Amino acid sequence: MSTLLVAGLGLAGLVLLTFGADQLVVGAGRLATVLRVAPVIVGVVVIGLGTSAPEFVVSGTAAVRGNAGLALGNLVGSNILNVTLILGVVAVVSPVLVRSSVPVREAPLMVAGVSVFGAFALVGLKLVAGVLLALLSIGALVLLVRLSRVPPDDPLPDDVAAFVEPSPPPGRWWVEAIRIALGLAATLGGAQLVVANASTLALSWGVSDTVIGFTLVAGGTSLPELMTSVQAQRRGEGDLMVGNLLGSNLFNSLIGGAVVGLAAGRDRIAPFGFAAVTAMVLAGVLAWLLLKRGSRITRPEACVLLCAYGLMLPLLISASP
Repeated sequence: MSTLLVAGLGLAGLVLLTFGADQLVVGAGRLATVLRVAPVIVGVVVIGLGTSAPEFVVSGTAAVRGNAGLALGNLVGSNILNVTLILGVVAVVSPVLVRSSVPVREAPLMVAGVSVFGAFALVGLKLVAGVLLALLSIGALVLLVRLSRVPPDDPLPDDVAAFVEPSPPPGRWWVEAIRIALGLAATLGGAQLVVANASTLALSWGVSDTVIGFTLVAGGTSLPELMTSVQAQRRGEGDLMVGNLLGSNLFNSLIGGAVVGLAAGRDRIAPFGFAAVTAMVLAGVLAWLLLKRGSRITRPEACVLLCAYGLMLPLLISASP
């Protein structure tokens, strides 16, 4: 099979993956609204989980195929990209203002989740690590729901309501259920194409699966976060945008790590590089500190995030096996 054909199939997989994830996010958000789930929980949990679905599926598929470098490279690369490149690009175009306390409260939880995942990645993921990360995922979801209580004047519920509109009438909830099913099917199919063809490209180009995971695959699986962030920021919904990126990193780390560990079973996933794990944790800490400093990301701060990504990426590629 020619390299051009492989690249085309991989690109088709990314398109299918992005489309499926978008339908998942929209369908899940609208269905949750129809079922009268609190808007803040929709914004903090449902949308964050939906935009992280590509990372879960791609990394889980790669782990089942025995491709550890691609599985972990995708998760680590996405975590770095979300809070540096995506947040930086959006904030350069228009400074991000965070008026709600929810995203700021999510930031330390995100750093903790990323750090735990990083520690497991350093020693090697296996079944036990997958189970522990799954339990931590449940605990994090419960904690997020508890932390999502906001005062009546908080802007996040209105941001969520605007994002998921127009919603179907309550009697037509099945429309969104079908949308979710189709989105999930497209995500699964796209993941198969991405993983199979990314591995082939890595072999033909003479680079490691880890490098492909950091770059092409991580960029592709982060497209839903980028699309959601651009759409939210365009509407002035900075709280939803930041909460989505922070929540995505938390879910990538705990749920994504759990999926990889459980998919690996008794076969331990080889330990990951120290440089990559350190960069991932530092990227999360940097975003947290910038948000904590003034509840906003200004254009100069956005440039700092972009420079951080620009510096990290060559180091990650050079340090990869």
